[in-house]
Amino acid sequence: MHFAAPTSKAVPIHFVTKENWEAVKAALPATARAFAFSCRFEAKPGRCLALPDAEGGVAAALFGLEGAEAPRDPLLPGKLVGALPAGVYRFANAPHDASLAALAFLLASYRFTRYREAKGPLPELIAPESVDAGRLERIAAAVAFGRDLVNTPANDLGPEALERAATKLAKKFGAKVRVIRGDDLLKRNFPLIHAVGRAAGEPPRLIDFSHGRVDAPKVTLVGKGVTFDTGGLDIKPASGMELMKKDMGGAAVALALARMIMASSLDLRLRVLIPIVENSISATAFRPGDILRSRKGLTVEIGNTDAEGRLILADALALADEEAATLMFDFATLTGAARVALGPDLPPFYTDDEALAADIARVSAQTGDPVWRLPLWRPYDSMLDGKISDLNNSPSSPFAGSITAALFLKRFVAKSTAWAHFDVYAWNPKARASGPEGGEIQAARALFALLEERFGASSGADGRAGKAKRR
Repeated sequence: MHFAAPTSKAVPIHFVTKENWEAVKAALPATARAFAFSCRFEAKPGRCLALPDAEGGVAAALFGLEGAEAPRDPLLPGKLVGALPAGVYRFANAPHDASLAALAFLLASYRFTRYREAKGPLPELIAPESVDAGRLERIAAAVAFGRDLVNTPANDLGPEALERAATKLAKKFGAKVRVIRGDDLLKRNFPLIHAVGRAAGEPPRLIDFSHGRVDAPKVTLVGKGVTFDTGGLDIKPASGMELMKKDMGGAAVALALARMIMASSLDLRLRVLIPIVENSISATAFRPGDILRSRKGLTVEIGNTDAEGRLILADALALADEEAATLMFDFATLTGAARVALGPDLPPFYTDDEALAADIARVSAQTGDPVWRLPLWRPYDSMLDGKISDLNNSPSSPFAGSITAALFLKRFVAKSTAWAHFDVYAWNPKARASGPEGGEIQAARALFALLEERFGASSGADGRAGKAKRR
């Protein structure tokens, strides 16, 4: 995911609004103005028109934006990728936010090509002089890495393959990696991870890697890595399994954010925990009604084997909480209730830290990476009470499913007050301005901006991983 090399032959893209359309039109050659008039071009958001030159090529492009008000979609310029023919382009004037517009162009250029080739070349963009091109390329590359993971089907991305991907990423940046597999999970006191994954052909495991100086502020990322979810013995219907390759989307988000952090050498001590399982069915599968003791010691009655993500996260969060990180974020494709409440594009997040919540909301708006806070509503906590155990993993009430799932996870976080849980969807059900239909990385760009603000780049950052020079 790279910008094009500068060239004097780059085709200009003119961003037009109702306010500046007359001025832009007046500056165009007469033939271009006549062509725009004959095509009935209007300065409407998302409208794109390529203006021909005398030889039949593209002389310039027009792209409509909203006016002076805050744009409804700051990543709208990503639509240029699908609207323009192949070639090298440049911004002739400034959109609302040149950095977000350029990033949107990179994000929209993503294609998943593991199983079939891309259909022809795509347009390329020269980075605007005002943006940090290296930073945007690192972000786009991390998002593409995560999207590839989500898009890969479970026959090629089971627990072993996801472990390899996480380990390869960690070693690329010199991180220290530890992996606990199979029955060793029981020996090391991760009984919930083991129980959920023990029925699958490939054993469950926990990836644990660290990066950065040991005495730096501790930031821990936890990602749900269910490579496929049948629902277990409470089996899903066929329609419910269609997208279950993406049930490791939380792990993909955590790894994409980790890549952004490590590639930029932020001055923090990063720890990444990825519990990886396949929730399958066999004679050894865990059952409804089973009572399991967690790493933290809390007993959990299994109300539904399809509520498995919170179980593996519980053990991982308990481990993470033992060192009381400065910040801790977890990511999971956890509940359908979150999609019912907020739809596929707007993941809810939960935290008791008011300052952290305000910062997350602010950077979400700044980066065009939407998230929305929902409450850890304590009166609902009683829904989780087990009849003969400390907790039930699946309350019988049909209400507040995303909130009660977050409250379940909260039971395993005590020392790390600056904790936030993100119930992501990790999927675009249809193409968006910033990317095609398929796997999506949500919340990572916003949190990376927050971590940049708080921790910056380490003094030892080298030329490859440090802050890039502006082009």
